[in-house]
Amino acid sequence: MWHGWKHRGQRGLRHWIIAILRRSPKNGAEIMDEIEGMTQGWWRPSPGSVYPLLDGMVTDGLIKKMDDGRYELTETTRRESEWPFGPGFMNPFGPSFGGSRSIEDMLNEINGYVSYFEDMAKTGKEKLAPHIEKMRTLTDRLSALTK
Repeated sequence: MWHGWKHRGQRGLRHWIIAILRRSPKNGAEIMDEIEGMTQGWWRPSPGSVYPLLDGMVTDGLIKKMDDGRYELTETTRRESEWPFGPGFMNPFGPSFGGSRSIEDMLNEINGYVSYFEDMAKTGKEKLAPHIEKMRTLTDRLSALTK
């Protein structure tokens, strides 16, 4: 497979970068933004982690830097990241994470958040109080879709 992977750290970040670049070329800042968005703000890798890793991935032949400063996968990396399990294989959270989702997937996610809010209400409604108006607005919008 990719010989350089075992010799450099941050293999998890490397997988994230490959998954992101599979969709479209991005520069380092866009990659950091994408990871932050995909993790819903839980993680934003630092420039000190991303840029040296990008340089190493260029050296290893996994990606190439375009004239406009964005990075893209090499054809070999694109092909190998699909084998043997399909295009979602390199995405650390599966093929639909951060990409297109079915309505069923989205409803299941909404249901999970509602369950979380219900648990919060049981342990202290004061955490929800500042957000009641926004919750009502969302309730109204969802209700309008079912009419």
